[in-house]
Amino acid sequence: MNGDQQAEQVFSYQHLFSFTKNVFLAMGCSDEHATTATTTLLSADVRGIDSHGVARLSGYVRLWEAKRINAKPDIKIIHESPSTAVVDGDSGLGLVVAPFAMQVAINKAKQAGTGWVSVQNSNHFGIAGYHAMMALQHDMIGMALTNASALVAPTFSTERMLGTNPIAVAVPAGSEPPFVADMATTTAANGKLEILQRKNLEAPVGWIQDAAGNSTTDAHALKNKGALLPLGSDKEHGSHKGYALGSIVDIFSAVLSGANYGPWVPPFPAYVPMPENQPGKGLGHFLGAMRIDAFRTADAFKKDMDNWIQRFRSAKTIDGYEKVLIPGDPERLFEEQRMKEGIPLLGTVAEDLAKVGQKFNLSL
Repeated sequence: MNGDQQAEQVFSYQHLFSFTKNVFLAMGCSDEHATTATTTLLSADVRGIDSHGVARLSGYVRLWEAKRINAKPDIKIIHESPSTAVVDGDSGLGLVVAPFAMQVAINKAKQAGTGWVSVQNSNHFGIAGYHAMMALQHDMIGMALTNASALVAPTFSTERMLGTNPIAVAVPAGSEPPFVADMATTTAANGKLEILQRKNLEAPVGWIQDAAGNSTTDAHALKNKGALLPLGSDKEHGSHKGYALGSIVDIFSAVLSGANYGPWVPPFPAYVPMPENQPGKGLGHFLGAMRIDAFRTADAFKKDMDNWIQRFRSAKTIDGYEKVLIPGDPERLFEEQRMKEGIPLLGTVAEDLAKVGQKFNLSL
């Protein structure tokens, strides 16, 4: 990979927003859906999660071209109780379907105290943290889970059975920033591996295994029947716990909703054949919202959350480390910086976006 491909280019948030929204509009999305999809997608870039932002735009376009994404979905509730619902995404962009479902969860929480929504027939929904954070402005705790393409081998297996299956939880505070945990249930998300591939770098030990189940640092191992590893890397370091967490996400997101689960989840790359004998519809999500005042007053809770955060920040550090971080701190700092200074994109990503623009007569 030459230097020109490696070089970063910096774009303002508004510039990327306009370009990305125009791509979604060209795909046939309504203005409302194009705006929602763009906001959701770019939330990853501004929060420093470069693997899940505009770098994936071409992937969504290819799925649409393969008729696996419906640009004009009829998203609807197909089953519900006062505090729960199942949403059918009608093969829409997960970037649109998941915010719809999270709003259903929030609305139910307003009435019942908590709201829980499982989703079928959707697609990749961007970063889980965005959807969980929707609850914060309502003095609610938000939760977002999703299953994903089967790239992960369960502990002791060489077969890819689970996705990176992230979990996000967002908790409001008072004077302190919110607590936002957003993590894959694998040692590293596949998007992080894709970044290493673009940079032609090796993967750290413990991220992936080869086709025989041996640890490897080859960032391209997935192309040769290798697999990502559950959180913990191997049995001795707790991979069975990561395997269990990923399984919980899969069950809540798909077995509960009627979506595809395990090895039957639709792959994100459009060129990968769909699994045969799929038991469900599309990809699945699970969204939740809990009203704090269903437990105690929001003010009292947020005062204690401030105290919790402040105490953890003041914890004694290991030599060489300045302070203990709270989940959400790095992403929040990235957001502050990138909204002011712009969003850096690898040259290969900018080139990919330019090609996407050419499909629709749009200039990056």
